[in-house]
Amino acid sequence: MAHLTIYLTDDVERRVRKAAKAGKVSISKWIADRVTKSVETSWPPEFLALAGAFPDFPDASELRKGYGKDVPRESLD
Repeated sequence: MAHLTIYLTDDVERRVRKAAKAGKVSISKWIADRVTKSVETSWPPEFLALAGAFPDFPDASELRKGYGKDVPRESLD
């Protein structure tokens, strides 16, 4: 497991300590959990479990009905 040194302002350190204490975890675990969440590259399982949860939800073509014709897009050249 890697060990890192980070620099925090006094105010941020106080808030981190308070948050870790409120969460009943060590400061190291609290920071590691936050960093892990911020670098996640996939959707959380709770989100993925929602796929198909609404069987009567309209598909994209139904949602777009009544919007009219798209405006021509300008070239990126």
